[in-house]
Amino acid sequence: MTTARLPLFPLNTVLFPGLVLPLNVFEERYRAMMRELLKSDEDEPRRFVVVAIRDGREIAPTATGMPDTVAAAPAAERAPADGFGPDPIQTFHRVGCVADAATIRERADGSFEVLATGTTRVRLLSVEADGPYLTAEVEDLAEEPPAGDEADEAGALAEGVLRAFRSYQKRLAGASERSLATGTELPDDPSVVSYLVAAATVLDIPTKQRLLQAPDTATRLREELTLLRKEAAVIRHLPSLPAADLTRAPTHPN
Repeated sequence: MTTARLPLFPLNTVLFPGLVLPLNVFEERYRAMMRELLKSDEDEPRRFVVVAIRDGREIAPTATGMPDTVAAAPAAERAPADGFGPDPIQTFHRVGCVADAATIRERADGSFEVLATGTTRVRLLSVEADGPYLTAEVEDLAEEPPAGDEADEAGALAEGVLRAFRSYQKRLAGASERSLATGTELPDDPSVVSYLVAAATVLDIPTKQRLLQAPDTATRLREELTLLRKEAAVIRHLPSLPAADLTRAPTHPN
């Protein structure tokens, strides 16, 4: 496996390969990361790893994906690992996604607007906090394209997932800002379908993380087909509650 050490950007979201991620970067530790990325040649990829924070592990978050133990402290005083506990890697899911920052624009106040795209999955091996921002040693988590009978199965599953996704979109009726317009032309590559649907469906972080970590495209598509049917049934029986709100409300196994 190929390994690399890359800047680490923990967030309260899951990034999938091929998906676009806009970021509003205002904390000093992440500003420092962006300043360092800007030092690379424009022709070189400006890569960092996006990893989801484990549910319930973030401490006193002051904004989405940017937890901090001392909310009132000036941004410059926040250490790279503040808010992530004594052993930061335990606070993060172990599988993340490399992001390539196509656009990094600094504002007059020193914050940044960033537009990045997910590229490849990686597994966290270690996390270091000995610099101005977190870095992680990661190894590639390649997903081989299906071939032969596996390709036929993945293709059939992708068609079923797209049908279920279109039905889900109609039931969602605009409740989720992440849903795609019904008229949008959807891809036919099974792997692309699996990641796009995972990102566009209103699901909690642990479920999205499970989809990201799926060992292959067919497994991801099978789970998505089950999830989409369940989500559509929930929306049908609870029409008064927007689907996006379902992921924010407390749940109970009973």
